[in-house]
Amino acid sequence: MAFDWFWKAMGARQSRNQKRSVAIVDDATSRIDALASLDDAAVAARARTLTAGGELADPAEFLAVLAVASQRSLGLTPFPVQSQAVLRLLEGDVIQMATGEGKTLVGAMAATGFGLMGRRVHVITVNDYLAARDAEWMRPLVEFFGLTVAAITEKLDAQQRRVAYASDVVYGPVNEIGFDVLRDQQITRRADAVQAPADVALVDEADSVLVDEALVPLVLAGNQPGVESTGQITDVVRHLREREHYTIDDDRRNVFLTDAGATRVEGALGIGSLYDDEHIGTTLVKVNLALHAKALLIRDIHYLVADGKVALIDASRGRVADLQRWPDGLQAAVEAKEGLDVTEGGRILDTITLQALMRRYPMVCGMTGTAVEATEQLRQFYDLHVSVIDRNKELRRFDEADRIYATAAEKNRAIVDEIARLHATGQPVLVGTHDVAESEALAEALTDLGIEVNVLNAKNDAEEARIIAEAGDLGRVTVSTQMAGRGTDIRLGGADQSDHDAVAELGGLAVIGTSRHRTARLDNQLRGRAGRQGDPGLSLFFVSLQDDVVTSGGAGENVTARPEPDGSINSDRIRDWVGHCQRVTEGQLLEIHAQTWKYNQLLADQRDIIEERRARLLDTDQAWVELSERAPEVEPAEDHIQQARDIMLFHLDDEWAEHLAVMDDVRESIHLRAIARETPIDEYHRIAVREFKDLAQRAVDKAVETFRAGGTLDDLGLARPSATWTYMVSDNPLAGSGNSVVSGIGNLFR
Repeated sequence: MAFDWFWKAMGARQSRNQKRSVAIVDDATSRIDALASLDDAAVAARARTLTAGGELADPAEFLAVLAVASQRSLGLTPFPVQSQAVLRLLEGDVIQMATGEGKTLVGAMAATGFGLMGRRVHVITVNDYLAARDAEWMRPLVEFFGLTVAAITEKLDAQQRRVAYASDVVYGPVNEIGFDVLRDQQITRRADAVQAPADVALVDEADSVLVDEALVPLVLAGNQPGVESTGQITDVVRHLREREHYTIDDDRRNVFLTDAGATRVEGALGIGSLYDDEHIGTTLVKVNLALHAKALLIRDIHYLVADGKVALIDASRGRVADLQRWPDGLQAAVEAKEGLDVTEGGRILDTITLQALMRRYPMVCGMTGTAVEATEQLRQFYDLHVSVIDRNKELRRFDEADRIYATAAEKNRAIVDEIARLHATGQPVLVGTHDVAESEALAEALTDLGIEVNVLNAKNDAEEARIIAEAGDLGRVTVSTQMAGRGTDIRLGGADQSDHDAVAELGGLAVIGTSRHRTARLDNQLRGRAGRQGDPGLSLFFVSLQDDVVTSGGAGENVTARPEPDGSINSDRIRDWVGHCQRVTEGQLLEIHAQTWKYNQLLADQRDIIEERRARLLDTDQAWVELSERAPEVEPAEDHIQQARDIMLFHLDDEWAEHLAVMDDVRESIHLRAIARETPIDEYHRIAVREFKDLAQRAVDKAVETFRAGGTLDDLGLARPSATWTYMVSDNPLAGSGNSVVSGIGNLFR
């Protein structure tokens, strides 16, 4: 009760913001008719006048101008709620808007507003397709005001990227923008940079980019051999048996060798003890990685094998995670497990997390259908506020209470029965599963009943557009992973909505979830596929007491229930218990994020120092000044400033890459510090500071040696990698603490 005043104050603030926004939008609506009499040039000129000082002189007038321009350039008249969303974006909020409410137009209007205020804006998307589509679709609106717009895609070369980044509004997938940041940190001439500084990041699917994937590292690697997991270790681990040689914890996120397992591994490898100093940071790590790959990473759930390669599955989207791989040791272990060629990771030249990437922008705002559930993360990690935008039309979807069953088998039978019942009426059904294996098993069960099923998962994501376009048609049954839960807009009656009224009469799209996710945001993303723009719809989730979210969130607690003969449990107490379990798992995910960020933050700060040093070397003659002072005997060459710059930058980049390698090794085994009653995170920070302390001086000392030796870097065998490539590292999805791929090693000594 003591903090009631605080929550009231927070609520009042939000309420005041909303009331002010609504009043401004109402005022804007009343001004549209007057502006409609102006020609295009006059409307554009009015916009420039209103933004001349870099701020909005009259927000209501400006929103009216944007509405008129949208109608003339795109044939789209924004709803009042869309104008309200634009206003909140321009003020730096993350907005929550439901599916089908027109976020693409809202984003373009806000981006145009920022552009008119003299701020270059990056509209961050989740893939190439959306970046190219939205840039082209919204181009007439942006160009109406004399601004330029472009899209960044994987296919663009360096010069094309350079031109695109010079635009006022740049659409681009988050990974490509991040990769360009990394590539620009390897240049030796400023003219070779492709990116131009941006002032604003406007993030589509903001909770996905800023929260779910925030700590995904983007990696730039060079063509130097990496460290592979040995085939001998993989063969030894392959023959270990559960319970005898290793155990798996209750939530199936960590695996541990038993004494018998350790003895067998030691005997097979011909070593004395895995826990000797010479093996604990090397052999033991490889054994643990191979054990994770064998026991915990499951084909068609965590990864696919396609075209002789391991393809990771993005759990939050259900899609193949393009360009992603696990850390080298785990990736190699899975490849060896599947009998594939083990790929080289190469030498990591630089890396940056999506969270660190987003924090580079002076201003961040965004849009999503599920921002409220991520309010705490957005506030804690980005100091962002959430604004909820009302629907244009009242929601008519019926959200049925969860149907709970004692066992997974009973739940699965009930799901099949319910789908069959709905299908018999002609009502379209969208089923959201958790992984590829589950989606295919359910589709097979439905096919056995004579029900035609469209399957959408990571194995056939190329057909996504067609399957989604048909998902709202009469009698359609679509079984999908989380691919259908985010970024899709399913229209009743099919793509052309020819049978819209007939489907609406049947109750609209019925969405069925086969289980609760570890976070309610993903449930709500799936639920939001039904009930767009005032359409009717149904959402229903099935849960069993054996589901992952229940066993993990309820670990260590006991509940009792009396199921019906069919296994169903009709109890408000148990329903509340399931909700409690989900909140626990959400808290676990937040803690993982917070702990992992503690490990990443110091490296991010150190990276900023390296960037500042690089910028000085690139933009000034500092390299020549420093080298000539330390080696005055060296005669200036014809291009002595650039020569000195090349030498300094080479050794700075080389030392930074070595620092990243050292800290990666430290992080792999940092939890062993707990054995000595040391705090892992404190020890990690101590080591990171110590290793970084002399980095710049080492780079200078080596540069002086190279400078004195004379000649070019190539002459001295110090050339940069002849080839580089980029990828994303997906941290081990099973690491309970989220701190390390091998975080479970510390528990070996319990």
